[in-house]
Amino acid sequence: MVHSILIIGQSNMAGRGVIEQAPPLKNKSRLFVARNCKWVNLFRPVNPDRSFSGVCLAETFADLYAEDHDVSVGIIPCADGGTTLEQWMPNGVLFENAVNCAKLCQRDSTLVAILWHQGESDSTSEQLKQVYAEKLKILFDELRARLGKDIPIVIGELGEYLKDHGKFPFFEDINKALKSYAENTDNVAFASAKGLKDKGDILHFDTPSLIEFGTRYYNAFKTIENVELTKNVSDHTISISEIEKL
Repeated sequence: MVHSILIIGQSNMAGRGVIEQAPPLKNKSRLFVARNCKWVNLFRPVNPDRSFSGVCLAETFADLYAEDHDVSVGIIPCADGGTTLEQWMPNGVLFENAVNCAKLCQRDSTLVAILWHQGESDSTSEQLKQVYAEKLKILFDELRARLGKDIPIVIGELGEYLKDHGKFPFFEDINKALKSYAENTDNVAFASAKGLKDKGDILHFDTPSLIEFGTRYYNAFKTIENVELTKNVSDHTISISEIEKL
C-alpha cells in the first residue's frame, strides 16, 4: 500500500526551485505523484500549478519517508501559488479540490501526512493577519473532519528574508500564528525556516533551501510520529498488577 502525502498552500509549497540544480532522489523508484488521482512515477515539477513551477520541498520529505519506512510514497499535489488563506477555506474550490483528490487517492493509499506552507499573501495586510489564526484552525479542523481526525500536519515558517522585501510587513505575525497553532494542537508540528535563503526574488526559497526545508519538515513530522508510537505502546502495556491477575 502506498503511503500518501497531501501538499497544500501557496507557491513555496508548490515549489519554485530550479530543477537543474536539484540532486537526484535516492529512492526515486519508490516515489510517485498523483496525476488525475492515479499514481505515476514521480517527475518534476511535482506540483505544476504554474508554467514556472520547479523543485518542491515535498520531494525530499517523501524521499526520506520512503527510506525510513521502506515503503512507496505518493505525493498529492494541490498547492496553488499566490493564494490567501481565505481562498483555502472549507467549501471553496481549493479546499474541495484538495479533499476530493486526497479521498480518491485514499482508495489505494494511506494518507500519512498533510504538509502546509502558506502565509506570504496574508502578510500584506493587517486585516488579513488579524484573522489568520482563527481561519487556520477552521481550515485544519475541517480537513481532519473530512480526511481523518488524527492525520499529522506539518506547517512551515515563512522565510526570514521577507523582511527585506517591503511587501510583507506582517510576516512575523503570521509566523507567530503558525507556530502557536502547532504548539497548541495535537499531531501538528512546526518546521523552522531559520537561515534558509531566497532564490533572488526575496519571495521563493532557492533549490538548496527547499531540499533542506524538506528535511526539516520530515524531522518535524517524526516528532509527531514518535509521540504516537509511544502513546500506542503505552496504551497497550499491561501492568505487573494486571499480569498477576491473569
